[in-house]
Amino acid sequence: MSLEQKSIGELLAETVPMVKTLKLEYLETTPERAVLRLPDQPEYRNHVGGPHAGAMFTLAESASGAIVLAAFGDQLGRAVPLPVTAQTAFKKIARGDVVATATLGRPIADVVAELDAGKRPEFPVEVAVTRGDGAVTTEVTVVWTLRPND
Repeated sequence: MSLEQKSIGELLAETVPMVKTLKLEYLETTPERAVLRLPDQPEYRNHVGGPHAGAMFTLAESASGAIVLAAFGDQLGRAVPLPVTAQTAFKKIARGDVVATATLGRPIADVVAELDAGKRPEFPVEVAVTRGDGAVTTEVTVVWTLRPND
């Protein structure tokens, strides 16, 4: 199964209700990088006027999922992608719109080779969340696996 740039955002908006709830915008989705925006919305602000940590985590996790689908969409017939762990570090206060940029931490070919060998590969996706001035507000690492269909 091949997933195109536009269809990944549409697919996730249709299958993951929180994507629609937060009005996440898919700006770029390729096997090399995924970029999503969380627009500033008063109903999702925290006590200091920025986006709530839960909303920012959802943004980051969604960016990680988008790159996983772009990179491994052709493997969906034999494996399901699942997050294993996530680690979040808050660096600076976020205000306004925030943008998450996700990158894969391992080469696609290495992950697929492990899957071909009958293993359940794990791989990190690094996500940086930035505010309008470019400052990194949050760093998230999501470790994903491709669980073979039995």
